[in-house]
Amino acid sequence: MKKLSKLSLVCVIFFGFLLLSTQARWHNHTKHSKHNHPHKISYISQPPSSSPGPAASYSPPPEEPKNPYNSTPGVFDVRLYGAVGDGQTDDTQAFKMAWDTACQSESPAKILVPNHFTFMIQSTIFTGPCLSGLVLQVDGVIVPPDGPESWPKNNSRRQWLVFYRINKMSLQGSGVIDGRGDKWWQLPCKPHMGINGTTLPGPCDSPVAIRFFMSSNLTVQGLRIKNSPQFHFRFDGCINVNVDSISISAPARSPNTDGIHIENTNDVKIYNSVISNGDDCVSIGSGCYDVDIRNITCGPGHGISIGSLGNHNSRACVKNITVRDSIIRVSDNGVRIKTWQGGSGAVSGVTFSNIHMDNVRNPIMIDQFYCLTKQCSNQTAAVYVSNILYSGIKGTYDVRNAPMHFGCSDSMPCTNLTLSDVELLPAVGDMMSDPYCWNAYGQLQTLTIPPVSCLLEGAPRTLLSDEIDRC
Repeated sequence: MKKLSKLSLVCVIFFGFLLLSTQARWHNHTKHSKHNHPHKISYISQPPSSSPGPAASYSPPPEEPKNPYNSTPGVFDVRLYGAVGDGQTDDTQAFKMAWDTACQSESPAKILVPNHFTFMIQSTIFTGPCLSGLVLQVDGVIVPPDGPESWPKNNSRRQWLVFYRINKMSLQGSGVIDGRGDKWWQLPCKPHMGINGTTLPGPCDSPVAIRFFMSSNLTVQGLRIKNSPQFHFRFDGCINVNVDSISISAPARSPNTDGIHIENTNDVKIYNSVISNGDDCVSIGSGCYDVDIRNITCGPGHGISIGSLGNHNSRACVKNITVRDSIIRVSDNGVRIKTWQGGSGAVSGVTFSNIHMDNVRNPIMIDQFYCLTKQCSNQTAAVYVSNILYSGIKGTYDVRNAPMHFGCSDSMPCTNLTLSDVELLPAVGDMMSDPYCWNAYGQLQTLTIPPVSCLLEGAPRTLLSDEIDRC
């Protein structure tokens, strides 16, 4: 009996211990299922300041970082080719490598100049033809060396960024191309920069900021270009040029800083842009035809000009030019045709339509006696100017000059000038100036303000058809 009682007591103790052990294990499992482990796992937290102990939880190794510069097929980021973008380092070779690589792409390629960087580039020629269409996407800032003293001796001082023999290229973006022109403008050989306003002799080459040469199917869109040492854009020997929604700016007294100059270039469209500089907003040289300029805000500056043409007795041909729906403000000139004596060729088929003048010194001007000094000799030959229409030209003019000036060659009169709906009032005061005419033939389709009574009617008797080079 005593043995049985001892055995029962041992069994009770054993089963009691077994029950407590089971509950303890169940309780610990429940805590784990609630993720109350003393070492939490986190894949986004910062790494610890010191190495964790041996009981730390395991975390998988991070993924291999992706290339941040060329994550999109067909995009060639200049940084991938070594460009630094600090505004001081010479990034020329990196840009050239990116260009050469993209140019050899058989599918459309984009060269990316990224935002938040400033890239310094020396005078450079980007050469084609390329295998397919190419986009130069400028979202950052591009600058040249800072002034003549920083310009390398063996680099051209007449040009900065040149695009040669390119077909189907777009220069676009939200960035800035800054020509750093201030030190170039201060050269004593520049107009207005010599002592007492004079011009001193000496070498005076200054670079054009952007030049397209012998290229076709070009688009320039969305960019801001400023402070070029000389012309901001120049198109030579190009076909099918489209400029849209760009901004060009330079101080009003910056010399020779034309906004857009075209020469021997045809099928040109310049739309929806703002140009403020120290020379012509748009200048149209010899060999240009089929040019359409629309919705331009121009000024301060020298207005929109055809010419100058016929310099050094050269032959000049310009035809089918339209300037419309634009504003010209606080400028030396409005719409102007300027030719040198002694030239040959012709300007014809020009329309200036729906243009608002705001305090412009010479709103309407034809000057066939154009000369940069007072020492030009009189010559008989001249570029023939004919078939010019002025329609819807309204606004105000600076009373220091006549609101309309038609100064035509003694031997080669201007013919078929037509004025319609022209209303020009003095910007200050009530006294209106009379228009000026010399050897100019034309007609008035409507009454003008001020009245134009100096135009000659009909056609000149002395002008024979076989004397005219009609291009």
